[in-house]
Amino acid sequence: MRILGIDPGLRITGFGVIDKSGNHLAYVGSGCVKTSEGELPIRLKSILDNLGEVIVQYQPDQVAIEQVFVNINPKSTLLLGQARGAAICAAMLNNLKVSEYTALQIKQAVVGNGHARKNQVQEMVMRLLGLANCPNADAADALACAICHAHGGFGLGKIALGGYRMKRGRLV
Repeated sequence: MRILGIDPGLRITGFGVIDKSGNHLAYVGSGCVKTSEGELPIRLKSILDNLGEVIVQYQPDQVAIEQVFVNINPKSTLLLGQARGAAICAAMLNNLKVSEYTALQIKQAVVGNGHARKNQVQEMVMRLLGLANCPNADAADALACAICHAHGGFGLGKIALGGYRMKRGRLV
């Protein structure tokens, strides 16, 4: 199975592609879609078009995307949500199944700590995929999202818990 992970952002949207064969994960590719400053509709179209090209190039079977978290600035949250919507539309235009994960779920699945720092996520992505170099933060987050999905995630709130249960976003 080939999984495309997406870390949505209005300025920079990270993407990462992995292959899963049994319990083995293999790095396929990663990068970032960068939008220029300008009108919002043009930036959203850029995300849609560029992720469409990524999908055509890598031919994923499924897509995993990070959920938007509500931060202090509601305007930023709304803009991020629109970027995320453009990314989901790119997947849906290519008839791909989309699963959603919170940042807490992704970090828990990849690092083992839902409150891990960016550099910890990058380091674990490097180790899990056997990469020689550390991917940039946005691509690493997207790869982490794909890894989360590959490790038994089935969408928001449905990570395979293996006898554990979720309490306040943590496995207990």
